[in-house]
Amino acid sequence: MADDEAETSLVLLAGGLGSRFGGTKQLAAVGPDGAAILDHSIREARTAGVERIVVVGRSDLDADLRNHLATQHPDLEPVIVHQDAFGPTRAKPWGTGHAVASALSAVDGPVVVLNADDHYGPTGIARVVATMDAGPGDSGRGVPRAAMLGFRLGRTLPAAGRVSRGVCSVDDRGHLVGLVETHGIERVPDGDGIRATDPAGTLDGDTPVSMNIWGLPVEAVEALAAQWLDFHAVHADSDMEEFLLPVALEEQRRAGCLVVDVLDTDEDWIGITNRDDLEVARAAFAALGT
Repeated sequence: MADDEAETSLVLLAGGLGSRFGGTKQLAAVGPDGAAILDHSIREARTAGVERIVVVGRSDLDADLRNHLATQHPDLEPVIVHQDAFGPTRAKPWGTGHAVASALSAVDGPVVVLNADDHYGPTGIARVVATMDAGPGDSGRGVPRAAMLGFRLGRTLPAAGRVSRGVCSVDDRGHLVGLVETHGIERVPDGDGIRATDPAGTLDGDTPVSMNIWGLPVEAVEALAAQWLDFHAVHADSDMEEFLLPVALEEQRRAGCLVVDVLDTDEDWIGITNRDDLEVARAAFAALGT
């Protein structure tokens, strides 16, 4: 159960295989000091007052991850969780929802969850931390409250290539009222539009999207663990199906178990998916002066 005095934890999702990148993108250096994107996130979280850092990785990445963190953050004692130790092992990790559920035993209060290979702007983490620290997170209807940083779609797209995004609908109170995982999103070649293949259609560049940075009450993490059991009961033999965090949280919201405040931001997102993204990320961090 929630403890109003429990400290907020940062939960970094670093268990991906990096198949399209061709290596361990979680630890890829984006600056001259060898810092990876996750190091910037850790420093920003600590500046915002978060000292409990939980990193969800893989067993085979453990030594490299610990050595990297010890070099970049010698005064930090991170908690390392192995996603592959939580639930059945398979070659492909079970997804971001499974990753957060695997961290349940390492947290006892609100969490700020984000991808280790994504950067959410200089103030993004601090805004989510402040929202979660503002109170117990109750909506006034006995429903736990979460927060999501909502980026403008046009600020999250590469110059070329297709991506997936959680396309959000937001009401006039700033509450999430719908989230659809949308695939095949790309800029229209030789045009200024944006289109998607699944579901098919055109999208506005100012459409709010989830880039997987969430502030969650511990009740939502507990619910994720229960949802994971239901998911696995259906997909136990699958090699590819993933238990995705945005989809699971949208299920909680639709069931009336969660209210999500969407924090609008004009900041730019920086991320690494393919090897070509690395130089773009390095240039972006250089421009930020970090």
